[in-house]
Amino acid sequence: MKQARRLFWFLISTVFVCALLGGIYGRRVEATTAGSDDSDIKAGLEAFSRVYHVIEQNYADPVDPDQAIFGPTNSTLGAIPGMLRTLDPHSNFFDPRAYAQLREDQEGKYYGVGMQIQARPGKMGKLVTVVIAPIPGSPAFRAGLRPGDLIVRVDGKSTEGLNTPQVAEMLKGPKGTVVHVTAAREGSDESLEFTIVRDEISKASVDDAFLLKLGVGYIRIINFDETTNEELTSALKKLDDSNLQGLVLDMRNNPGGLLQEAVQVADHFLEKHQLIVYHYGRNSNEKRYYATKGDRGNEYPIVVLINRLTASAAEIVTGALQDHDRALVMGEPSFGKGLVQTVYPLSERTGLALTTARYYTPSGRLIQRDYANVSLYDYYWHLQNAPMPHSEVRLTDGGREVYGGGGIAPDLQVSDPKLSAAQQTLYQHDVFFNFGKNYLGTHKTVRPDFQVTDDVLDEFKQFLAKEKVSLSDQDVKENQDYIKTGIRAQIVGAIYGEDKAHRISIASDALVQKALENLPQAKELLARAKKYMASKGPK
Repeated sequence: MKQARRLFWFLISTVFVCALLGGIYGRRVEATTAGSDDSDIKAGLEAFSRVYHVIEQNYADPVDPDQAIFGPTNSTLGAIPGMLRTLDPHSNFFDPRAYAQLREDQEGKYYGVGMQIQARPGKMGKLVTVVIAPIPGSPAFRAGLRPGDLIVRVDGKSTEGLNTPQVAEMLKGPKGTVVHVTAAREGSDESLEFTIVRDEISKASVDDAFLLKLGVGYIRIINFDETTNEELTSALKKLDDSNLQGLVLDMRNNPGGLLQEAVQVADHFLEKHQLIVYHYGRNSNEKRYYATKGDRGNEYPIVVLINRLTASAAEIVTGALQDHDRALVMGEPSFGKGLVQTVYPLSERTGLALTTARYYTPSGRLIQRDYANVSLYDYYWHLQNAPMPHSEVRLTDGGREVYGGGGIAPDLQVSDPKLSAAQQTLYQHDVFFNFGKNYLGTHKTVRPDFQVTDDVLDEFKQFLAKEKVSLSDQDVKENQDYIKTGIRAQIVGAIYGEDKAHRISIASDALVQKALENLPQAKELLARAKKYMASKGPK
């Protein structure tokens, strides 16, 4: 019965999607063409039904219809995901769990205790759940959970052998309900008991905003969800943007998100009525988005930091600021994700994200990079092989050449410094995380202004020897600044929150320092653009 019901739902949903695309978004066609299309669809569905029936009746093992039709969670296997993969890399099918996660990510909030956890192999080979980082200000953070703690039991139920989603579901629950967490901590002989009241957990997308120096602000946007514009408004107010002399806008590793939030973010920095982005597709009319509020005359210079993992909505903001010469863009060419997905809710709590249009920057640059003849794996993970986006040349407001057709090309291409061999060893062994929990297991706590002294470095060297991490005294000496920053960020962050750790790291971030040096160039860009536009006269 279950298999028949699943197959019936697949056929109905397929017809529904075809009807939706052909009826609402499709162009009017002649009756003979429509009849031919209908017969093609019918023939295709009948072929699928016959193939599935043969497989279900004759395969060596029982066939799981969920696996055959939907595929394993987060995979491109299965009938529906496989069909979508023939279209482009971003059209996607969401099973109930993935669809719920999509909505949670878009809303930027959920109900639970507020901590990042990860299942890792334990000493006996079974999975154990490690606290990676409590969210600052969350119930878990206030209760005193720390990075490195092992979640042993949740409400008395053992977590041994459970994966990350399973434990996460145990920790989530309605606002105001209580969850009892038993944890093991290095340096503590007995288990620690935490009684935590669940609350709404807001996953900040503007996760840091502070002054790098007098008059120069720093803001990092890590994604675009339903609260990003609201968070940015608060961040700019906190920095007193009317008196800023410069801003570093960090969108490295930002995967994007909601279009409307990207438009509103760009609106903060552009003049009223300036074009931000537009999109159109085969059956999607052109739609243009303009700044409606504007920057209120705030013309402080801006440097935007991007890298190869900057995508989608983050590229929309970057492209708009670059085309209008409002910001100097530094870093690496961005990912190149400029396909518009429309999400269609389907039955059984599933959804379909289908590409319906393409994004273009104000100057007319296509953001999407070429994905023809590229495997899905290479498209996502071999970004270093992506061609430089010089296939399209357009002009900014100030008459500068900018390039499209493969993401956003930075004005100044600068890569993060490569890790030395010693630094790679530290990274691969997760040394700072493990040393941090070891150090706090002995010292219990530190002050906010904690510094890495020679005594701390000696403990670090002893820890490396104990863990059999091959690093010589010379390696430690040559990489001392990197090591001190890593230790300090981990230990201070464990006690006072990830935001404090991030600020320690930013203080020694090479690209941020280069951004500060290039704020005068960003100011010149804007001045030249205004002069150039004025010389052309009114349109």
